[in-house]
Amino acid sequence: MTRWGVVQVAITVKGGKITRSEVVQVPWDNPRDQQINAYAVPILNQEVVSAQSAQIDMVSGATVTSEGYIQSLQSAIDQAHLS
Repeated sequence: MTRWGVVQVAITVKGGKITRSEVVQVPWDNPRDQQINAYAVPILNQEVVSAQSAQIDMVSGATVTSEGYIQSLQSAIDQAHLS
């Protein structure tokens, strides 16, 4: 949960590697949320596959989304026992 709403991430794991990361839920209620998240989410998704961890860079201008994304991502990684 962020101050703007829920950010929820799901990962796909094959052979012990993250092959995909996608947002299941992100704030999308107003045009500003849509603009920020449409820009930030693809970058964050790509960073995860490259980094293979939650140690990814935050997206400038999307700090709250990035923080929520990273928290949810770490939870998904923990649940997949990838730490």
